[in-house]
Amino acid sequence: MKRLLITALFAISVSAYSQWTLPAASPRATVEQQFSMSKITVDYGRPGVKGRKVFGDLVPYGKVWRAGANSSTKIEFRQSINFGGVTVPAGKYGLYILPNEKDWKIILNSDSQSWGTAYDASKDLYSVVVPVQKMADRQEFFEIALQPLDDNAIDLVFKWDNVKAVVPMKTGNPENVAKIVDKLKEIRELERSAAAKK
Repeated sequence: MKRLLITALFAISVSAYSQWTLPAASPRATVEQQFSMSKITVDYGRPGVKGRKVFGDLVPYGKVWRAGANSSTKIEFRQSINFGGVTVPAGKYGLYILPNEKDWKIILNSDSQSWGTAYDASKDLYSVVVPVQKMADRQEFFEIALQPLDDNAIDLVFKWDNVKAVVPMKTGNPENVAKIVDKLKEIRELERSAAAKK
């Protein structure tokens, strides 16, 4: 009986512990933001500073970095977008950064499924160069944020350690978007009127 009780307790404790996971060294994060008529989604790993010198050492200057940790960072646009002055069609892209001390080259690559340091420059599709800004406060874990400015503009913000970089983004064709929104409003109003008459 005692053995049976010990076995049962062991089984319960193993079951309980199996639901726990160890903290990830670079936790995965997904950022999603409604923008214009669709969404933008970013999936990335968040490495920590952990007392290390980040840019120019852990992340060397002049060498392409996967903009996070583990598998490549992925960004998905569900409509065409003006990405820092470059028109980018809807789709899913691998997002990479070529850091320098004063500016970063932000790269959109056709391979969004690579792992680790695998990177093929021949698959680069679009890129923009943005200035690096010093921050007063340190950012322990790498962060990518989507900050809406208005209905047609949003910033893609990268922050880590004591620096940040921002890629301004706008709807690809704001005039066309406005026309579509007006048409959708008109259709909804007609639907409401038809429902009210029933």
